[in-house]
Amino acid sequence: MRRGAVIAGLAGIVLAAGLGGGALVIARGGLPSSGTSLATAGELGIHDPALVAGGDGEPWFVYGTGDVRKGFGAPQVLRSDDGGVTWADAGTAWDQAGDPEWVRDPGSGVPGVENYWAPEAYRHGDTWYLYYSASTFGSNDSAIGLATGKTLDPADPAYGWADQGVVVRSVPGETNWNAIDPGVVEDRDGRPWLFFGSFWGGIQVVPLEWPSGKVPGGAEPVRIASRAGLAENMIEAPFVVERDGWYYLFVSWDKCCSGVDSTYRIVVGRSREVTGPYLDADGKDMLLGGGTPVAGTQGRMIGPGGQTVSVVGERGSADSSYYLAFHFYDGDNAGSPTLAVREIEWDEEGWPSVRLGES
Repeated sequence: MRRGAVIAGLAGIVLAAGLGGGALVIARGGLPSSGTSLATAGELGIHDPALVAGGDGEPWFVYGTGDVRKGFGAPQVLRSDDGGVTWADAGTAWDQAGDPEWVRDPGSGVPGVENYWAPEAYRHGDTWYLYYSASTFGSNDSAIGLATGKTLDPADPAYGWADQGVVVRSVPGETNWNAIDPGVVEDRDGRPWLFFGSFWGGIQVVPLEWPSGKVPGGAEPVRIASRAGLAENMIEAPFVVERDGWYYLFVSWDKCCSGVDSTYRIVVGRSREVTGPYLDADGKDMLLGGGTPVAGTQGRMIGPGGQTVSVVGERGSADSSYYLAFHFYDGDNAGSPTLAVREIEWDEEGWPSVRLGES
């Protein structure tokens, strides 16, 4: 779930988080009146939110890391019918009968998987592509899988995900990267790219192809960001979005999933080309540890990270609205993982920021 090294205490945090029930209220109070921020409060928690923000009158959805107690660990689904203000539990991506068979295969599957992490929901044409991570803590014996469907809404009669198998696989001793935390972007020519990675060799990028949503034959991942020189390469959760001629690479640094002891934070770099190089605001390459801060611990909002960005309006346009979704650990609620959604502000030079605020 957008993490790679051994994360102490995660299972206890997830089980104590109150993941099943109530509603997560995102209220527009206690913050500047510019309307650029949404503040979180409530009972429903989630890790690694993949946000799909709807247009006028359309529902918003979040797909997040699965809870081991529900849907055979399938990605969780949240829904908002008021523009991202009030969220409610909408179930899981699949039930036990829909659990991907390839994951359980004793020869080619991923042993020990209990739940599916850090999903990514991307639409191409009339098809939704749901990428997800299959792994276990502290291991790069991992894979990114794919399912396809016609709608994100579990209440829609057309709802359902068809298993499409493995997209990328990492193997201990063979690959120095970890195949988790997928994020998809299409470049300005309509070509899709998959960004992924956690710890080990850092963040990777590899081309995809439509309509399969898979990696074309012969293509190999290329490292695009790293914190080389650290004892642990504490970088993960890549997500790329295009705006005004730039591609922005958001990543999470440091330690996730340790409640109030989490040190997660979000940083960003940008490039004119989808394959990089990605530089921070000071011109430092993200391959060499560069990264401009976007969000870090503030008040009760501890360890923000596991982020995605969703666009309302024309993709790539500076006139569109860009929303950053992430989880944090609530210092006022025993470190429970909690959803946050913030509209991104952009400075005159095109660098993003968000107002964290207090809810």
